[in-house]
Amino acid sequence: MAKTYRVGVASLVHDHVWGELQHWRSHAQAEIVAVGDVNDVLRRRAGAEFGVEHVYSSWREMLAAHGDSLDIVQVASENNVHAEIVEACAALGIHVIVEKPMAATLDGAARMARASEGAGTLLMVNWPNAWTGAYQEFERRILAGAIGDIRYLKYRSAHNGPREIGCDPHFVAWLYDAEKNGGGAFMDYCCYGSALCARFLGRPDTVTGLRAVLAKDYPLPDDNGLIAMQYAHAFGVAEGSWTQPTGYVAANLVAYGSEGALSVEGSRVTILRPGGSPETLNVPPLTAPLRSGPEYLIHCLETGTAPVGLCSISVSLTAQEILEAGFIAAQTGIAQKPGTRR
Repeated sequence: MAKTYRVGVASLVHDHVWGELQHWRSHAQAEIVAVGDVNDVLRRRAGAEFGVEHVYSSWREMLAAHGDSLDIVQVASENNVHAEIVEACAALGIHVIVEKPMAATLDGAARMARASEGAGTLLMVNWPNAWTGAYQEFERRILAGAIGDIRYLKYRSAHNGPREIGCDPHFVAWLYDAEKNGGGAFMDYCCYGSALCARFLGRPDTVTGLRAVLAKDYPLPDDNGLIAMQYAHAFGVAEGSWTQPTGYVAANLVAYGSEGALSVEGSRVTILRPGGSPETLNVPPLTAPLRSGPEYLIHCLETGTAPVGLCSISVSLTAQEILEAGFIAAQTGIAQKPGTRR
């Protein structure tokens, strides 16, 4: 008989959590047992929409009540709380999936990796773009050498700002808090490009960064950020913006290689080979176990394997090194060597 995995949810202040709860609820081997959050309105929503019976006023209370029976904890807290939750779960032998980025700081990310490794529990960072057909086709083509050696990789993640696009106020509040988020748009959105460069290019030799408030007229850490990474034979670029006009569409992921170029624009993947014309590639439908973070984590537990690729700890840790180096470079104006502060 297939095992049923008992899931607890540590905090509900990350807007991604509602989609993740849908994935947990629809998985035949998962049962959402409990949630813990300080906000009454979010607790009531979880109970009403997902029928969660055990609802607590904090993730700590949830672990105190159910820590001996939970198999997995979904973390949807502020970035700077990730490490504390993972350490508490590791001590109880609970596997964890945490929403991107890995943490608010490199120190926090390193604590998470040490805790899970020491306890022998799985830790997975949930990058939402990993579960899109366009990204998976891009990854397949890159790894198969379709454009040769990568010389330039860029990812731009942008919208007009969390408040402006209607994110939940509980989410907006901590995204605009430098300590809880780790920055502003720089941390929230440059993290994607940092993770993609870590996935396909590894750890860069040097990192430079820019961050600033370019447009918003209310207090926030930054509304635009940019990280430039130099590798031995490639450049990587991560862009993040909370000032991009709503509805603006462009290729947000592009790689130029020795044998061509590959780009992603929404759900469309395009390849360009030397001397040829742009070709739109067929993107196969998503298949198990790569349709969602919850599905993939349960697959890893069932097969006794650790997450690989974009959502692996090695990639997410390197991404955090890039983010921290870029942040320091933006503050000091001095290029940084990532990984020296772990």
